[in-house]
Amino acid sequence: MSINPAQTAPVRSEPLTFVLVHGSWADAGFWNGAAAALRQMGHTVYAPEFPGHGGDPNKNVSHAQMSKAVGDYIAAKQLKDIVLVGHSFGGTIVQKTAELVPDRLKRLVFWNAFVLNDGQSMADVLPKQAVDFFLQLAAASSDNTIALPFPYFRDAFVNTADLPTAHYIHRHSPPEPAAPFREQLDLKRFYALQVPKSYLYLTEDNVLPQFDDTGWHPHFSSRLGQFRLIKGHGDHMTPAYVQPDKLARLLVQAGRD
Repeated sequence: MSINPAQTAPVRSEPLTFVLVHGSWADAGFWNGAAAALRQMGHTVYAPEFPGHGGDPNKNVSHAQMSKAVGDYIAAKQLKDIVLVGHSFGGTIVQKTAELVPDRLKRLVFWNAFVLNDGQSMADVLPKQAVDFFLQLAAASSDNTIALPFPYFRDAFVNTADLPTAHYIHRHSPPEPAAPFREQLDLKRFYALQVPKSYLYLTEDNVLPQFDDTGWHPHFSSRLGQFRLIKGHGDHMTPAYVQPDKLARLLVQAGRD
């Protein structure tokens, strides 16, 4: 069942504890606006950083290091009954983190996020032309990272933004470590978990094709089995910067009981 936020009353729910996991070409600051909006609504919010991102100069990192860092963060803060949210590539981090801290989870939320099958890598699920493009960018870098040129970023990631906003978001989208992009993940334990799941789908997201069966929904969402579907409008990154209040309301709809 999909929900149109424009046709619903303002979200009122019990206080939730969110752990927000960013995606590629981002850091924990990506969540600043939505986190502030969620806190104003009475929720508790954490946005952990993981290796290879933020201020970490070491870009030679693995997917296991990233997911372990999020799991360790959750355990160190003794968080319980959390709504664990993953955006984009962060969906794969959420999948592995969920295996590490299953007893601390209330619900998993995937926002326009990749959901890998057991044994897959990110390179297995992206269009071939995108894979080739990213690998070329990584090979041309000095530290095996992928820095997206603005014309590609503008049309794929921030297609609904005005030009100044698009430039601003691009400046705050650092190069992404390339190594995890090709790592195949063992997800058998994830697919054995009984944690409730939601998929938040923003319909103007142009990172994946809109015209075939390899897009966000239902291609990736359907891999979750039974799940709650929440729909809204927006592209891949712009709502986090321009409409954080709206994004926060959608996250609550996805995370509440």
